[in-house]
Amino acid sequence: MKDYQYPLDLDWTTAEMVIVTNLWSAVEQANETGIDTNVFLNTYKEFKTVVKSIGEEKRLGNEFQKASGYSLYRTLQQAKKQESGRLKLGAD
Repeated sequence: MKDYQYPLDLDWTTAEMVIVTNLWSAVEQANETGIDTNVFLNTYKEFKTVVKSIGEEKRLGNEFQKASGYSLYRTLQQAKKQESGRLKLGAD
């Protein structure tokens, strides 16, 4: 894991920040070591309770990708396509 900050909105509550941070962590895990697809999709579902708009999701996803190199969009698309099992992107 590189040293960078997760994109967060300072107007969110602590609980909301934890939910969003959990998603960024899940994206990292999917790209680095792998994560259960259902766990990832449930984490994304929780994220959508905080970040409801597609525009805000894209903005945050782009910020996260610039900082980490990992794409929320590509990770989510793979998870939806795969539906179950272990989600692992990137080089093994």
